[in-house]
Amino acid sequence: MSGVDDGVAAALAASALARLRPPALRRLLGGACPVRVPAGAVTHREGESAEYLELTVDGLVRVFVTAPDGRGMTVRYARRGALLGLVSLYADGTGMPAGTQAVVDTTVLRLSPPVVRRAAAEDAAVADAFLHELADRVRSFVHEISDSAFTSVRHRVARHLLDLASQEARSGPGTRPPLRVPVSQRELAEAVGSVREVVVRVLRDLRESGVVSTHRDHIEILDPVRLSGELGWNRSR
Repeated sequence: MSGVDDGVAAALAASALARLRPPALRRLLGGACPVRVPAGAVTHREGESAEYLELTVDGLVRVFVTAPDGRGMTVRYARRGALLGLVSLYADGTGMPAGTQAVVDTTVLRLSPPVVRRAAAEDAAVADAFLHELADRVRSFVHEISDSAFTSVRHRVARHLLDLASQEARSGPGTRPPLRVPVSQRELAEAVGSVREVVVRVLRDLRESGVVSTHRDHIEILDPVRLSGELGWNRSR
């Protein structure tokens, strides 16, 4: 689409908005602005009532929930083309049920909620695209429930590493490389409910694929986007 840079165009093509014709897209993007989010930054928190809609242009964002005791759980990893915050435009009377955090340096395209609402109200094609997006989100969260109960060790290892990396990134700039996870193989096995020998095999496969680098007291995530692809409940986007 003319007037849109290559990164945004690629993200739009990978999103639920790809089904829209150029005039509808141009209208929807009125007032939109790109925002660079540093690794570890929490852009939206649970309970916030502000409306927002963002398109992930590059990088990786995790959507997470937090228990009262401080424990966290990631329910989605959003890559290029993922829309974030659509539910905030239509879930009246409630705050957002989850927060969002950049795992690596990320660019999002922040759309204008009034423009988005007006476009959806006046253009059936825009409303239809949003319905498809919301249906995909419901389906992915249902899959997440079953995968949490019946998932593989490889899946649990990938998820735990990304969760730990997100926590390390949030600990503050200058403390340690954001994707260097200070965990031993034994500790990782205990965390995912497996034995060290099985986790070692999983890490070896991931290392040979160029996704991680393993060390005695830490694991480096070399390709977080590919690692997030190991999560079966996150296959769509």
